[in-house]
Amino acid sequence: MNAYEKSWGVDQADRGGGDVGLRRPFALPCRVPYRIDISCPPPDSFNLLVQLGALDVEPIENGLAAIMPDGVTHDMVTGGLGVPSVTVSAAVARDDGSVWLLSPRDVRIGNVLIASGEADAPSRSLRLTDSNAFGTGHHPTTALCVEALEEILSIERLDSVLDVGTGSGILALAALMMGVPQAVGLDIDADALKAAAENARLNNLADRLQLVLGGPNVLDGNWPLVVANVLAAPLIEIAPFLVRRVGKHGRLILSGIPWSLESEVKQTYQHLGMRHIASKTRGGWTVLKAQASW
Repeated sequence: MNAYEKSWGVDQADRGGGDVGLRRPFALPCRVPYRIDISCPPPDSFNLLVQLGALDVEPIENGLAAIMPDGVTHDMVTGGLGVPSVTVSAAVARDDGSVWLLSPRDVRIGNVLIASGEADAPSRSLRLTDSNAFGTGHHPTTALCVEALEEILSIERLDSVLDVGTGSGILALAALMMGVPQAVGLDIDADALKAAAENARLNNLADRLQLVLGGPNVLDGNWPLVVANVLAAPLIEIAPFLVRRVGKHGRLILSGIPWSLESEVKQTYQHLGMRHIASKTRGGWTVLKAQASW
């Protein structure tokens, strides 16, 4: 494993049986945010915590809770708020440590409302259980992929979709909710597939979603639309396998790509016959849309 692969989480040991390794977008390991709880906070504490760099703040019984970046010390918090002390505990990371939220919450992406599976949710929302699987809807790459799906499916009726690196199943399930009759979700993580299966059941879509353990090389056939939200390094590595899964004049959505690596990923797929259609970048991450030239 070279330094490039190690940095982006592509590990040969994770590929059992020759499967191509897939990893979701995540923040490179460095500083770890932490949670604070404040009892009886002074007025304007919410705004003060935001000014200190809080990643999330929400009311709790008799106080406030917040997730603070590791670069903000406890003394800086107590000094900034004018309180004698705060309670410190570990924060819970979501989306492979790239999203920090105190609790699951609804998020709207285009016309898709993604809601927590643990609470009452509005009708026609996509409900997701709180799990370790990547795909909560809060990461920019997920939002970019849902938007790209919506753009394609608003103008073209497709009979199936392949979601490579499905994680929580969010993209495959979103496609089903947009009217695609059938979807296949592919992942090398068995626990992610369990979460995706539960989410499919929760949304009454289990009969339309097929889940497969492995990389794109374990499948036969092709699809009119393939989406892969993983990382730049594995996207480049699995490119020969992935393009074989794209049908005649089929579409391909790729994300999990840092903006600085967009051209490298794009050129890889262009050399394999995929015609670049469009790119969009948000929060330092890029989504690519391409179409088969065959």
